[in-house]
Amino acid sequence: MRWIDTLESAAAGKLPEAVHRYYRQGSAAGVSVGEATAAWSAYRFRPRVLTDVSSIDPGTTVLGTPVATPVLVAPSTMQRMADPDGELAMARGVSAAGSVLGVSSNAGSTFAELGATGVPWWLQIYVVRNRDLTRQMLDAAVAGGARAVVLTVDTPVVGRKEDEGETVWDLVEPGQLLANLPAGDWSDDDLAKADDLDPDVIGWLAERTGLPVVVKGVLRGDDAKRCADAGAAGIIVSNHGGRQLDGSIPTARALPEVAEAVAGSNVEVYVDGGIRRGEHILTALALGARAVFVGRPALWALAVDSTPGVARLLTDLTDELTHAMRLAGAPNPTALTPDLLAEPR
Repeated sequence: MRWIDTLESAAAGKLPEAVHRYYRQGSAAGVSVGEATAAWSAYRFRPRVLTDVSSIDPGTTVLGTPVATPVLVAPSTMQRMADPDGELAMARGVSAAGSVLGVSSNAGSTFAELGATGVPWWLQIYVVRNRDLTRQMLDAAVAGGARAVVLTVDTPVVGRKEDEGETVWDLVEPGQLLANLPAGDWSDDDLAKADDLDPDVIGWLAERTGLPVVVKGVLRGDDAKRCADAGAAGIIVSNHGGRQLDGSIPTARALPEVAEAVAGSNVEVYVDGGIRRGEHILTALALGARAVFVGRPALWALAVDSTPGVARLLTDLTDELTHAMRLAGAPNPTALTPDLLAEPR
């Protein structure tokens, strides 16, 4: 059995049930989270033959940062519930694999601590109702060495979770969450997600930080074009791991439309959601993604084996991708094009 396939059950044995449920659950009936992986597996390949695949290089660049692998780690919260060092342990594993780390604005580690690890990292930000709070958090991220701002746009409100009994919020301890919340007497209304955003927020974030802005949570080509026109440097095709509007289409099905909408521009396209195999990554790159993000598997790996587990996860997936690229007749990511794929079953 592949190690990645053992991770969730192994993590479940180490985590409190409410934490394990929080990591794995989707919203409402769980339709979107349940469809994600199967949607990638539905594609079929049309491999090229008689091409020189004696040397395979899966490396690329993301917003100008060289990476050894196109497998990046998605921002996620509550990491100190998986490992005492939380995001710092995750960062060390990501760095060892030559990748990039997405960091949640709810992180339990400070941006300064993350910057000190040397890992290339992007800040995921929720713009909240009190813009001054957002400004202060952005400034701290810039000071900590963030290389990009990832604006989450699919969360005007948090998707409904159908929990029973004890929840993760009953178990949160001081220091496990919101380590970068600026000092102040903030109310719940201050911290609530802003529900009045429009594309102008992209330019505001870029101007405030001087960093490229990546928009996360896009599933439509027309929305991708609006983001690009507003100055986005990147788009992450994402349905928030199936945790927002249940029944949203799988990212594997949304990716082609988004990639086509920004084709010919300098906007980079990424994708997350249900990616569990090298063949899934191969599919994503062929459909136009520059790189993919993995979320839940990284949390499972962190819970099971801390930094070495994260590094192994990324290395294993990259090895699978390299193997698949050789079989597909693609020596590097630029050789992966849509004609490698047949329509999904």
